[in-house]
Amino acid sequence: MRTVSNVVSGYTHVSERMRAKVLAAIEELDYRPNPVARTLRTGRTGMLALVVPEIDVPYFSELARDVIDAAAEVGYRVMIDQTGHDHERERQLLTGDDRTMLFDGLLFSPLVTKTELLDMHGSMRMPLILLGEHEFDGRYDHVAIDNVAAACDAVDHLIAIGRTKIAAIGSQPQEEYATPLQRSAGYDAALADAGMRRRADYIRTAAHYSRSDGYAAAQALLALPEPPDAIFCFSDLLAIGAMRAVFDAGLRVPDDIAVIGIDDVEEGRFARPSLSTISLDTPFIARESVRRILARIDDPDLEATEIVAPHRLIVRESTTG
Repeated sequence: MRTVSNVVSGYTHVSERMRAKVLAAIEELDYRPNPVARTLRTGRTGMLALVVPEIDVPYFSELARDVIDAAAEVGYRVMIDQTGHDHERERQLLTGDDRTMLFDGLLFSPLVTKTELLDMHGSMRMPLILLGEHEFDGRYDHVAIDNVAAACDAVDHLIAIGRTKIAAIGSQPQEEYATPLQRSAGYDAALADAGMRRRADYIRTAAHYSRSDGYAAAQALLALPEPPDAIFCFSDLLAIGAMRAVFDAGLRVPDDIAVIGIDDVEEGRFARPSLSTISLDTPFIARESVRRILARIDDPDLEATEIVAPHRLIVRESTTG
């Protein structure tokens, strides 16, 4: 019976010969597992919750796909919710309600959550993994990328191809979000290492990392008396919007202005010109997040850890022609 349970649950430590026999018997008998009985027996639902700011943003939809795939490999299903950048919505999800009984663990990728909101999570008593760029303080497991290094790599590439007037789109100085702060720090560090001056008029904010915000910010840069010859965007969607603004101004990418982003979303690979970017390893983030949440489900007292995902520079036509 234990072997049958392992096959139904999707666990990998079953021989292929035995798995085939069990699956054949299941099909012959038209067996259907009873999720309520499993929950009563194990105290687990076999469900994880994934919460992201916006599911229609390509990075988050690709991440969601990878989390679903990683969870399926270990017999879990995933329910997805979004916060829509709503501070109160994030507070509700962290404090928990009756719906949290549906899930064994929460993979949470907030944009606007402040430290005091994470303090509220204690009342929910559900295993939590933080995704995205937040300051690790030892209380919660955290899976993220090194944003400072990623931004440095992007700007270093622009410097390496001979660009000397490098602008940045995506800062949010009025907020306390880790992502723009860290990417701004990487931009500043790369310029400083190259002995280049940071120009305040080359730093443009973006309320959201969207195509329209990238377009508007690039328009403002192009209107300067001395426009930049390269733009580092804090996301691929910002970069795609920026490239459109360059074209609409009668200029060329990368001949007149080189553009690079961060994310490596599929849209950038098929844009014309194709978008140079810093690729974030979302399959790695998904696998490690699922692995860590399952470990915490098994042992809630595990010491919190931070896992840094790899990234790499991908050079395409928007910087090399």
